[in-house]
Amino acid sequence: MSAVVHRVCTLCEAHCGIQVEVEGAEVLRITGDPDDVMSRGYICPKAAALADLHEDPDRLRTPVKRVGSEFVPIGWDEALDLAARGLRDVQARHGSDAVATYLGNPGAHSSAVIAATLLRKLLGTRNNYSATSTDQLPQHRVYHELFGHFALFPIPDLDRTDHMLVFGANPAVSNGSIMTAPGARHRLRAIVERGGAVVVVDPRRTETVKHASEHVAVRPGGDPFLLLGMLHVIFGEGIEDLGRLAELTDGVEELRALAAEWSPERAAPHAGVEAETIARLAREFAAAERAVAYGRVGVCQQETGTLTHWLICALNVVTGNVDREGGSMFPTPAVDALDLLNVLFGAGERWEREPMRVSGLPGYLDEYPIAGLADEMLTPGDGQVRGLLTYAGNPVLSAPGGRRLDEAFAQLDWFVAVDLYVTETTRHAHVILPPVSQLERSDIDIVFPLVGVRNFIRFNPAALPAPAGGRTDWQILMALAGRIGRGVTGGALNRLLRLVGPAASAERLVDLALRTGPYGALKRGPMRGLTMGKVRKARHGVDLGPLRPGRLPGQLRTKGRRLRVAPAPFLAEARRLDELAAERDAALGNGFDLTLIGRRQLRSNNSWLHNSPRLMKGADRCTALLHPDDATARGLADGDQVCVTSAAGAIEVPLEVSDEMRPGVVSIPHGFGHHRDGVGWSHAAAHAGASVNDITDPARHDRLSGNAALNSVPVRVERVAAAAVAPPAQAVAALSFRA
Repeated sequence: MSAVVHRVCTLCEAHCGIQVEVEGAEVLRITGDPDDVMSRGYICPKAAALADLHEDPDRLRTPVKRVGSEFVPIGWDEALDLAARGLRDVQARHGSDAVATYLGNPGAHSSAVIAATLLRKLLGTRNNYSATSTDQLPQHRVYHELFGHFALFPIPDLDRTDHMLVFGANPAVSNGSIMTAPGARHRLRAIVERGGAVVVVDPRRTETVKHASEHVAVRPGGDPFLLLGMLHVIFGEGIEDLGRLAELTDGVEELRALAAEWSPERAAPHAGVEAETIARLAREFAAAERAVAYGRVGVCQQETGTLTHWLICALNVVTGNVDREGGSMFPTPAVDALDLLNVLFGAGERWEREPMRVSGLPGYLDEYPIAGLADEMLTPGDGQVRGLLTYAGNPVLSAPGGRRLDEAFAQLDWFVAVDLYVTETTRHAHVILPPVSQLERSDIDIVFPLVGVRNFIRFNPAALPAPAGGRTDWQILMALAGRIGRGVTGGALNRLLRLVGPAASAERLVDLALRTGPYGALKRGPMRGLTMGKVRKARHGVDLGPLRPGRLPGQLRTKGRRLRVAPAPFLAEARRLDELAAERDAALGNGFDLTLIGRRQLRSNNSWLHNSPRLMKGADRCTALLHPDDATARGLADGDQVCVTSAAGAIEVPLEVSDEMRPGVVSIPHGFGHHRDGVGWSHAAAHAGASVNDITDPARHDRLSGNAALNSVPVRVERVAAAAVAPPAQAVAALSFRA
């Protein structure tokens, strides 16, 4: 007899509510949950792929160790002991910093991120890395400087705003990114339908533009110039209005002085947007009763990422649209995770730490930018990285300079991976520890309520029984932590390890946090307050209401609880904008005449959904998008195989001609490149595509944060001669296994 389990899809930040109809260990179908407190029945095509991941014959179901060129299945105790002993042996021979850790973004979709962070703390290495420095680090730097905490996220009040300005984001596809908003396209369309405006600033006419009122085709990298031009108009015409923020904000005059230098006329050529349009955008934003500016990955992944996000926040501040309904607001999550994050990530008043050994890239909190990892592995000397632990990450495809990372991973003394597959990265591992599938584990989301457009919390029950001997992410990571942490005494980490225990679930820790949180039993009494038991019983989640104003200054973590709208490092970097613009123009005049940007796709999620036949069917999606005028000028036609070349390398992909692109710009999605020998996902290998990060340069980064500059890359596009075109990619045989 079939049963229906209510849970969420954990494949992207939206975490849409789903109904999983199961019979025994079989998934019959997955549909949207119409009663879910956040998604109200909405799902995207990725949700059904949860069944594909669960049933995938290529997914690892037992630990494996490398023996020569083969992976051999082994038992859990042997695998965990071997993994921990190998990491500790590397540290015993070469020092604590000889082991690096890398956390991929799927880890954030589970409370297991707590266990992963605890594990790397117990390793005691300074060489910690994550996907953060490929797609969101500029935002963390901005929030740290302005609000005093890297995870104090200002979130668009999407359901009550009258005017939304979107920079480098595609929420119709992402369903919100650092803005959990299931069914984002419907929410955006509702703004327009109620008489408001949605203005999308992007070099490509994205899927979000279909639900917007206006598209502004900015030049790649032109966003900070456009924003400064807008601030110039707002200050110059006296239409700024900080409202109640005026009494708690420092730096307004310094910001005013900077903006005074950037008239729309001066900003326009650098922004690629007419001066009249810049001025109009400023006046309309300032005149709106409730407005919000929002930016995401597209502007994070450029050399001006931190400056751009700072100016987005500054625009919200000077128009009084921070901490007010319809503006940029701060959620009140059931689990107030800021203090926990302080313990796990070392957050404090100081942002920067010592620079990296080889590249000199700036360190931050307790991590380093991924752009510098290959150098740390390949450069001999004291402090060289010789061991690695990865969790749910594939940096060979997701980080800049993927080919060099591939080379570096192949030379490691010891590599442990917690992963479902033999990927382009984990094929180099010595031990792979595979968790059960997403449908076979229960969990509770404590990360995305920090960025929700509405306050909520949900329990995520397992839809299927875990197989005999299967282990969850939490169990694997905590078992490793227990082995790594043996002999560690004293300190907050040891107390936390004893509190949860290697065999305990995350629910014990979350229950304590719920009871002491803003909606918990300790504050609202045992009858009304939240507990883990109450959250578990709420099949469709717990709706905790809309975002509430008045969170400032109480939420600020700066000294004196002041909002710092013009931090000195940002002002100093802004003085370099002319220099950056000149460098950009020189690069485009040095054999490269196009600018490369990325793009999101609804039926994809980085590299790890490409083994789903359901999501990969249809036309090739690893293509280079180019404007018709640019194609004609180069004698190119739709479907041609082209070579895209940067200063760092070249890749070959099919061409797709489309007027959705701004002239002078080419777009290629990331996450492809499954052609490497020994990968364990056969369907992905049969649709290999090319990795755009084989032509991105680790040396290009945002100076203020160290985030990789994967966008605004100077390139050229040329037809590949017919004789040179490789035959269609065939499935690469999975790395052999020996019983």
